[in-house]
Amino acid sequence: MSQQPNHRQPPNARGHNRLGPRPLEQPPVDPAQAAAFGRPAGVDSAFAPRADRERNGSFTLVAPPPEALAKAFSRPPGNGELLQRPPGDPGGAAPVADPEQPLWADNGGGWRDPTAGAALGPPAVAAEEKSEPVVVREAGARLSARELLFGRRLSTSGALALAGIVLLIAAVGGVVGRLTAEDGNVLTSSGVTLSPVSPGVERPPGSVSDVAKRVLPSVVSIEVVLGDKGGTGSGVVIDGQGYVLTNNHVVDMAVNAQAAKVEAIFSDGSRVPARVVGADPKTDLAVIKVEVRNPTVAQVGRSADLQVGDAVIAVGAPHGLAGTVTTGIVSAKNRAIRLDTDLVINAIQTDAAINPGNSGGALIDSRGALIGINTAIYSTSKGSIGLGFAIPMDEATQIAQSLIRTGSVKHADLGVDAKSVTADTSSGAQVQNVRQSSAAAAAGIQEGDVITRVGDRAIANADDLVVAVRQRKIDETVPVQIVRQGRQLTLNVTLKSD
Repeated sequence: MSQQPNHRQPPNARGHNRLGPRPLEQPPVDPAQAAAFGRPAGVDSAFAPRADRERNGSFTLVAPPPEALAKAFSRPPGNGELLQRPPGDPGGAAPVADPEQPLWADNGGGWRDPTAGAALGPPAVAAEEKSEPVVVREAGARLSARELLFGRRLSTSGALALAGIVLLIAAVGGVVGRLTAEDGNVLTSSGVTLSPVSPGVERPPGSVSDVAKRVLPSVVSIEVVLGDKGGTGSGVVIDGQGYVLTNNHVVDMAVNAQAAKVEAIFSDGSRVPARVVGADPKTDLAVIKVEVRNPTVAQVGRSADLQVGDAVIAVGAPHGLAGTVTTGIVSAKNRAIRLDTDLVINAIQTDAAINPGNSGGALIDSRGALIGINTAIYSTSKGSIGLGFAIPMDEATQIAQSLIRTGSVKHADLGVDAKSVTADTSSGAQVQNVRQSSAAAAAGIQEGDVITRVGDRAIANADDLVVAVRQRKIDETVPVQIVRQGRQLTLNVTLKSD
């Protein structure tokens, strides 16, 4: 085995072993390849000459720095220290001229022997700083409330200090809680006192409150019970003997039924049994009687004196609510209203609120006088829409008086059946048939005649004819204006009883 030559040279002035260059083994070059791949004649370098090189081959030097910069940043005179020191050189010492300084040195700095083999080592990290040991103290045993209070673990001064701290915290918490409770609810206040004002409401005579106060004791609520059926309504005391005027439809189930129970309830809440005196289905009026000593009696007025627009007050028990008072005006007079097939009334129309239960109640004027008996309403919702109707007291008085005296009522009768007709220039009630031996037959009224007036009342339809005749007295002679075959005639008719 041949030995490799030792290329190491003797140590230099610093004592480092120096690696010498290995000899280059250059094989001979083929002349053909040299002719094909060699440099042209006269070219001794792989790079073309640069234009910025001087003739001597060095780079063109830059212009010298300004004097101010050179003076500010140059080294002191006589200092030949280079900008970069070799690795491991101490600062401030002039470098030792050693052009053959080895690339690896014992002073570290990251330089290594290029002939050394690769090896894995630990990561290059900074040296760990030694930290001071942390002393971990174990937690002491926790004391229970019993041990704290009775275990004699605290000194007297410590116990007193602890008690003082607890009392201080409790006092602060109490003060804060009180302030929070007082200021937290801004909707309440303990300092407000409501004081009633002195009476200042004026109720002059004739006011609604004054009239209602005088009339309410004379208006009663009526309850009728027959077996499992019943009804309610209102009534008005019209006589000191206990006679009460109401509607027939309020007590009709008790008119011919002995087992029916009728009671009247006064404004003071007292209940009194009542008996039916008489009823008139044609005018929807009835009279009952209660046994009461010295009852408050309504003052009867004259409905003929009413004018459209006059103030009126309705008093009754709508839906069983006794003592209800509503106000309004007279909307119309002499309004013929058909309540049933054979029932037509001559009514006062009012916008005072009237509801079921008001029937039989009082309609009074601004003086407190009874001028009507509330009877019916027109409604699309079974409640008041401002269309109420009351029977005028002038007619109701005559009916009530007849019922009290005889228990029945007789009415004037013309003796015809009619229907409503309308012509181009007029309207009226056309006679459909004339009953034999009637007042109309005796006066010469014929079928087909159109009645346009009875006395001083104009007839616009068949309902107007009914109420116009009923307002008259039996055996009274009344001028009746008719139209027959285009001619206008006036016939005197002596009315008979129905």
